[in-house]
Amino acid sequence: MGLAILLFVIFAGIEPAPLYGYNGDYPTLGAVRTYAFPLPGTTWVGCMNAVLNITFLWVPQILFPTFIAEMEKPQDFPKSLAVLAGISAFLFIVPPAIGFRYLGQYSTAPAFGSLGVTSYKDASFAFVIVPTLVIGTIYANVSAKFLYFRIMRGSHHAHSNTVFGWGMWIATMAIIWFIAFIFAEVIPSMGDFLSLLGAAFDSFFGFIFFAVAYWQLNKGTGLFKGVGTAVMSVVHVFVLIVGLFLLGPGLYAAVTAIIADYSGSSAKAFACKNVSI
Repeated sequence: MGLAILLFVIFAGIEPAPLYGYNGDYPTLGAVRTYAFPLPGTTWVGCMNAVLNITFLWVPQILFPTFIAEMEKPQDFPKSLAVLAGISAFLFIVPPAIGFRYLGQYSTAPAFGSLGVTSYKDASFAFVIVPTLVIGTIYANVSAKFLYFRIMRGSHHAHSNTVFGWGMWIATMAIIWFIAFIFAEVIPSMGDFLSLLGAAFDSFFGFIFFAVAYWQLNKGTGLFKGVGTAVMSVVHVFVLIVGLFLLGPGLYAAVTAIIADYSGSSAKAFACKNVSI
């Protein structure tokens, strides 16, 4: 994935012009321009979906509890998290900023789709396929493991090499991938799909979950006992409010955008239409 990002940044800088944006092909929207604030006419739904897309990238916390539980030394997790945060901050800020500098209003999600030279686009995407499969496998494995142990709780099949145990595991994994396929086919836009995921899941696992966890860990010792604890309590209240906002208005914005896609020229569900970029 790192190589794909590097190629994207290089190609965006050396190509003569981008290919297209959400509102038109180059150069129908004029020369490439960048901006720090939404352009006139940008709707609240559009702004909210942009926030949710960014949230989806920054919130992998759904995996954290599982990783912590499987670590040989769980107390080392904060150090691992610090390294992850540093790398993520660089990858999610610097390359997108450079790409936006050269793509401007013609940026799409994923940004590789806006590259104007076909060979550049193919070269960048070639290194995205394998990491995408790996990421999907990790999320599916974590989800399947959670459901599997919920279903098999108290059964010796959960930890034994039995036909029933393996059958239940394979069935759980197959159902998860089938549901993922349905969602991928029903929602026509990748950007709107990410917005829906961000609103429905990242709002909880990235914000609400940790605010509630903080309350559970500290309710017995006093949430406002001492300046440091009081500050952290206020911070987690803010985190909870943000999570609820992304869950409520965010989910509304994501669904509204999906409805708008279907009322436009987007391919219908299960249309078997080529939607490659």
